[in-house]
Amino acid sequence: MAPDGDRPSLHVRARVVASHAFALDVAFDAPPGVTVLFGPSGSGKSTTLAAIAGLTRPAAGRIALGDEAWFDADARIDVAVHRRGVAYVFQSLALFPHMTAAENVAYGVSRALTPEARGERVRALLGRLRVAHLSTRRPATLSGGEAQRVALARALATEPRVVLLDEPLNALDRSLRRELAGELREALGQLGVPVVFVTHQSEEARALGERLVVLEAGRVTHVGTVRDVDDAP
Repeated sequence: MAPDGDRPSLHVRARVVASHAFALDVAFDAPPGVTVLFGPSGSGKSTTLAAIAGLTRPAAGRIALGDEAWFDADARIDVAVHRRGVAYVFQSLALFPHMTAAENVAYGVSRALTPEARGERVRALLGRLRVAHLSTRRPATLSGGEAQRVALARALATEPRVVLLDEPLNALDRSLRRELAGELREALGQLGVPVVFVTHQSEEARALGERLVVLEAGRVTHVGTVRDVDDAP
């Protein structure tokens, strides 16, 4: 794995006009590691992730991983979603219901690998997230925490360059959120890529993030360490 200094940061500067009543106008950097995008519902957190992933096209701005522009309004650059190398875990998790846990994870593994290597990678990812024993189970039979772990394993299977997490723990109870947050921080910290984790829960922000970007009404109001979360709006 490359030294930290050689790993590119994610640079985000984007204006998105969502409606006549709301416009997003954000600017921040997310270096390798976990950056928490924190703010109340409706502040523009999910819209920001959509712009980074390429699911929403900003009206203005520039989004880049290191020197590689993914979107640049002035230069008329707009890289397709599948070419950005982004793993996006939605609130709904979006696991394939007809597939087992192992099959869901295998879906994200490169087809260039041999079947043996693909199987080994699936087992390693499920093991890292502590759900290897659930490999033959389908999503409908999993608990919320188990499904979350499988969804993350599938996201990591793609060997992403950036990971986006949109309140993936929101449906879990408080004790399970606290338990899983610690596990997520350890797993995500090993990736060495920028991770943007969206939440409106200050407890999650404290448990997960190394850096904090606070959004309110579509604007960045604070950038700093997670220690500052208690002073955030």
